[in-house]
Amino acid sequence: MSMQQLQYDLLYGNIKLFAGTACPELSQEISDYLDLPLCGRDILEFPNENLFVKLHNSVRGQDCYVIQSTAGPVHRNLMELLILIQTLKLDSAGRITAVVPYLCYGRSDKKDKPRVPITARLVADMIQIAGADRYMTFDLHAGQIQGFFSIPGDVLRGFHILKDYLLEIAPCLQNPVVVTADLGFAKKGRVYADLLHTGLAFIEKKRTADIKNPISMTIIGDVKDRDIILVDDEVNTGGSMVHAVEILKEYGARNIYMVFIHPILSLNAAERLAELPVKRFITTNTVPISPEKKAILGDRLVYLSIGPLLAEVILRANEGRSVGAMFNE
Repeated sequence: MSMQQLQYDLLYGNIKLFAGTACPELSQEISDYLDLPLCGRDILEFPNENLFVKLHNSVRGQDCYVIQSTAGPVHRNLMELLILIQTLKLDSAGRITAVVPYLCYGRSDKKDKPRVPITARLVADMIQIAGADRYMTFDLHAGQIQGFFSIPGDVLRGFHILKDYLLEIAPCLQNPVVVTADLGFAKKGRVYADLLHTGLAFIEKKRTADIKNPISMTIIGDVKDRDIILVDDEVNTGGSMVHAVEILKEYGARNIYMVFIHPILSLNAAERLAELPVKRFITTNTVPISPEKKAILGDRLVYLSIGPLLAEVILRANEGRSVGAMFNE
């Protein structure tokens, strides 16, 4: 071991993994990959819905990682994250990293009308004030959210999880084209198109006053008699994807492969997706999908794990090695 590595270990200590209750399978997968146990903690809810956290052992001087997604129930999961971080801080952890595969309130990233909050900034502030020294997450809804944090972080891309599967099915596709569900995802869509050496098309979407029900208006690009790789960052209620598939079929698309990073799948989204003429639903486990929703989507669901990638990033962060080098960046 080099003197530099020894100094680093003395500064930050050994890896200590802590899991909230939001994504237990993912947390265990990270634990298994690193061959490190999840540290003991109690998370209790009192009758008044207040949460209480107690660590089983001291973390003084250790390099601690709190694994917690913040999808539904959003406020329970967010408060668990914040309280776990503060508990570690008060126990004199050497360094605390918030590992948040899905960061809530990402859509509230700007003041685009009078008298509204910028809640994404508020969430970033709370994570920092609770005591986090670093953060890790996947595919923020808007890049500027990184600027809401004054602590360093690793914003990873689900594309690196999805690309191997897409390359595997690409030879079976007929004259494929990548289609983004709206113009806002066009830049990221280009990455998928470059990977698969295909063209790129866009769905022009106009939002009404009801932001929960966007209306897809038209398609920019050629999709007729072509297999479609429909990409977006997340699926919440499924409304945008329903409109997207409908208009793609209207314009003569063949098979549709739906690709997205965060499977929020709130309300009856799984049922809405299951009714669509879609060949595959390809996503990741940044947000856990319940067994009931998996059953609804059936064997068309391709559910890829971010666990090994996150575990490797945690290991590199602990050892002081480059994360970008993993992706030749």
